[in-house]
Amino acid sequence: MPSCFSPSTRNKGKPNCDTMAAGLDSSKYKMTVPSFLSDNVPPMGIYETLYAFKDSFGAFMGTEGTHPWSQGFPLTTKLTGDPADPADGPELPSSVEVTFEDRFYPKAWGHPALRKTIADYYNKYYVNDPKCNEGLSDEERKLKETYLNKTPIDEENIMIFAGGRPGIYTVLAFLKKDVEVRISNMEWPAYLDIMEATNTSWTVVPCNLENEFRPTNDQYYEIRKTLNYKKKIFPIISNPGNPTGHVRCGDELKHLVHTLAEKNGEGLLLDEAYEMYHNPAVSGLAYAEDLENSNLFFTGACTKGLQCPGIRIGWMIASKKNIETLSNFSSFGMGGVSHPSQHYAVKLFEPVRVAQARKAVQKHYDWQRKRYGEAFKELGLKIHTGNGGFYHWLELPEGMDCRELNKRLFKKGAAILEGPNCDMARPHSKDESYQSPYLRFFRFSFGPLLPETFEEDVKIFSEVYKQYKKDIGIA
Repeated sequence: MPSCFSPSTRNKGKPNCDTMAAGLDSSKYKMTVPSFLSDNVPPMGIYETLYAFKDSFGAFMGTEGTHPWSQGFPLTTKLTGDPADPADGPELPSSVEVTFEDRFYPKAWGHPALRKTIADYYNKYYVNDPKCNEGLSDEERKLKETYLNKTPIDEENIMIFAGGRPGIYTVLAFLKKDVEVRISNMEWPAYLDIMEATNTSWTVVPCNLENEFRPTNDQYYEIRKTLNYKKKIFPIISNPGNPTGHVRCGDELKHLVHTLAEKNGEGLLLDEAYEMYHNPAVSGLAYAEDLENSNLFFTGACTKGLQCPGIRIGWMIASKKNIETLSNFSSFGMGGVSHPSQHYAVKLFEPVRVAQARKAVQKHYDWQRKRYGEAFKELGLKIHTGNGGFYHWLELPEGMDCRELNKRLFKKGAAILEGPNCDMARPHSKDESYQSPYLRFFRFSFGPLLPETFEEDVKIFSEVYKQYKKDIGIA
């Protein structure tokens, strides 16, 4: 690891990193005078792949003839699933009505109708209160009886953001200085950029072959033994995990949320963007016994399960006190969120529709995960994927490198997300001398892939992969 970083607390050496980054400004635009803005604002790792792909292939990823295996978005059309056992997803709304009132400034904390709609949704599926059970199946009612949370949330527990990441950014921006983030060594790439931009203090939790890319709950909190007693711990965990698809649910999730965080007066931010991409759908809110007197945060968005990344609607669920702080920031720093987008989101949460969507998402993507997994297994790739999300986390044989694989895929109009982009210990300034432990690993996304492209996707990947192996003498 470069000398400008402490092995345990990455941003202790930030001044040195800024100096280093000043000589590493990779912007394609230059000025004849020094910019007043920092030179240490590189693009998120996924965007680096997009830029490199365009430079190689000559077109943007997502245009006709490209294969977006690197991308973290779902299909934005009706889900069909396996023709032999259809998923039968709902149609996506095609329009939204806009009135003169929608041209007023939005409320800093979100539109009342959307906040209530989201509260009703979480109460119905994740709060153990019989009054919230209308429309549930017997199986869903029985599952809810195992949940610890018996107190319905209301609108004041919810803050609306323009997507999930602005909510995460805002929480970290206003963390007190005695709070330290703990994060898996391998997570969603943007966490690193957000933590750097907000000057967050954080340490990484080992995530490797030894723990099967699934850190235990205790690993996130064991640092307590070496921290000043005044320090508070605040893990950030994607669940289901990105890029691995590993899921914490049932007793394991209860242990994380209630036993380790809530009862001990610690904190936790669960990023539940992929909530619906597990059977059954999962939220840590189910195990929050006293949300109002905790530092538990649960974030979600319309981006994944509701298949609408383009409307940019996300939310944060927390105590009313903490939501008040976030909304105060919005009053001067964000200005609220588009009314039309919020109205569209209300349509997505219509009770019958969202019940159908939850089932269809699980069925469609379980099918896709299984058949792509079987194809990769036949190629001899090692699979380290959980049973959630819409990614496969894959390992190349010794001697191969995900960066070289990507360069070869670019020429075929395809791309994967390279493992080092998910490395939370890598230098934010993109120091080329840093060697990530994830050079043989990559994330393959089947999220945006149509069912009918399966054979072509497998054929392209197989040809490139086999040729790469042949070129370097691997049988």
